[in-house]
Amino acid sequence: MERQLVKIQNLNVDTYTFDEAVNHTQKGQVVTINPEMIDYASKHSEFANILREAELVIPDGVGVQLGLKILGHNVRRIAGIEFAKKMLEKSAQEGKTVALIGAKPHVVEKAVENLKREIPAINIVYFHDGYFKDDNEILNQIQNCRPYLILTALGSPRQEEFNYKAKKLLPESLFIGVGGSFDVWAGEVERAPEIYQKLWLEWLYRTVKEPKRFKRIFPTLPMFVLKVLKEKITGV
Repeated sequence: MERQLVKIQNLNVDTYTFDEAVNHTQKGQVVTINPEMIDYASKHSEFANILREAELVIPDGVGVQLGLKILGHNVRRIAGIEFAKKMLEKSAQEGKTVALIGAKPHVVEKAVENLKREIPAINIVYFHDGYFKDDNEILNQIQNCRPYLILTALGSPRQEEFNYKAKKLLPESLFIGVGGSFDVWAGEVERAPEIYQKLWLEWLYRTVKEPKRFKRIFPTLPMFVLKVLKEKITGV
């Protein structure tokens, strides 16, 4: 299926439904884009280029869905954590190997343990916490075991930068940056109840639970909306 792209703040976003994105995704880099990433890309051209060269860009943040709606694009949000879990299940069904990189040591270990219990057929051939300074050391290790699906929970922009380097070494692998997903899978962080997810208020639930997130979201989110409104009016 040919990619159908729309633009927001001079960056591409795919317009697939959840199922289309799952079926389309075979290899390369998946970016789960949100307003914070878009804001960072506006100030760092190298990061913007990484996003533009990604093989799939899904609108993870509700802010991106809102921004696209302002611009006249009816694109549904695809939660990165749900997309990554589906790709884990698909990899297990197809007998493909998996690697997890990121989070604190006890978090990634617990996430691996829980995923193996939840998805018995999963074949996790490598995992490592996110507290490493030498990317090359980790890249060499994953080159040796050559996993198909590699999930990185290193935070943005680090996970996108790491995945960009890694996909050049493993062109047949699939890389997805998953932010704080390992914490949820490990049981360290509770995901917002379904009612919050349906009302697009998952961000609010998480901010109440983790007040330190407030500084990250504000003023980025309202400024992002203002920039998108300017883009709609001026085309820039």
